[in-house]
Amino acid sequence: MSRLVVVSNRVALPGENRAGGLAVALHAALSERGGLWFGWSGRTVRDASGELREHRDGDIRYVTVDLDRADVDGYYNGFSNRTLWPLLHFRLDLVDYDRATREGYRRVNALFADKLAPMLREDDTVWVHDYHLIPLASMLRARGIGCRIGFFLHVPVPSADLLMAMPDHQRLMSTLYAYDLLGFQTRRDRDRFQSYVRLYGGGRAVGEDLLEAPDGRRFRIGAFPISIDTRHIAHQAAAATAKPAVRELRASLRQRLLAIGVDRLDYSKGLPERFHGFERYLRRHPDQRGTMTYLQIAPITRGEVGEYQQLRSQLEQIAGHINGGHAEPEWTPLRYVNRNFPHATLTGFYRSARVGLVTPLRDGMNLVAKEYVAAQDPQDPGVLVLSLLAGAAQEMTTALLVNPHDLDGVADAIAGAAAMPLGQRRERWQAMMEHLLRHDVHAWRHDYLHALESC
Repeated sequence: MSRLVVVSNRVALPGENRAGGLAVALHAALSERGGLWFGWSGRTVRDASGELREHRDGDIRYVTVDLDRADVDGYYNGFSNRTLWPLLHFRLDLVDYDRATREGYRRVNALFADKLAPMLREDDTVWVHDYHLIPLASMLRARGIGCRIGFFLHVPVPSADLLMAMPDHQRLMSTLYAYDLLGFQTRRDRDRFQSYVRLYGGGRAVGEDLLEAPDGRRFRIGAFPISIDTRHIAHQAAAATAKPAVRELRASLRQRLLAIGVDRLDYSKGLPERFHGFERYLRRHPDQRGTMTYLQIAPITRGEVGEYQQLRSQLEQIAGHINGGHAEPEWTPLRYVNRNFPHATLTGFYRSARVGLVTPLRDGMNLVAKEYVAAQDPQDPGVLVLSLLAGAAQEMTTALLVNPHDLDGVADAIAGAAAMPLGQRRERWQAMMEHLLRHDVHAWRHDYLHALESC
């Protein structure tokens, strides 16, 4: 078995919280076979010298590099999060076309390639993650690296016409042809990328999952829906019912039902639309008035970016409007919280909620949807209300699927979830839980690495 080398924007160092998701799967893969995890340290320094920092944990090496302020502004805050993030989430109106940030993105990827290439062996398997590092493989190839290199995109792929709207789109997107395997969250994402290659990328399909670049190089593509550590979250949620924060939340409801949403404060999550959908529920279903409290947890990220500051202000105004128009002396319909909670506590909150609201405007997968299902009490499960525009909707087919822009549809789904009989709730939950037990995060990494090593 070859050594595994993981490359990502950030590295989950030993001792850091690795609850849920990607870090758990990657750490498990590295533990099984030994290897290296390389990426940015997360530190911003005055004068970055390119010096490497190394930590060891058994057979795993963690190697990180610091960046200076100019590189962070160009690579991370700039091109990654102000150009690629909105583009890949179908928001051309928010794309920043500043060419200077594109140069910062290229410069940091070249730095990664310079530092990583001397550490690689010919029989390594290299697994690169996400939109921050699209050109990395082509830069490694230019430095003489010939080992297998795979890429996994965690965010959605927009239509070919949207990708084409980015200046010099072919220069960036063609660097993906240097990978041996491109992994996407869904077949829809895979098909959109294939369409781009055929229409604007100068390549062609030569098989169902095999593409050919203009220079004749062939590479594979595939759908590998990321998942969660299903059993761990189920056990964690059951144990969390004894936590003080969970008990206090339940007591505060005074026998009312709980609806919950947990999202980063990001415009892709559809929070203004969700708030308006909840208000529409209060108006359309007066028979349920006062029977449900909606808790929205939205930790602030990228708080220095103007669009996110505007979003926070907008949500505060909407929340105030909803509570001002509908609250009673003993009941506040919407609780809006901008702080983080420990992951174990969140799973206890999920288990306490009759309704899980996951209604992004666009999402590659959305693991909150899967965590909500895994956290439920099998004897009295809640109901997932899920956006059709999240990748998870292609797997969680017995959720109540909604268009997040259709406020009446969201409102009626909330009411239907609140009133759903126990037998129907159990039947819907069981189908999703069985799927998550078969297709957990460990199955995801095994499937991807097997496909990469078969290239």
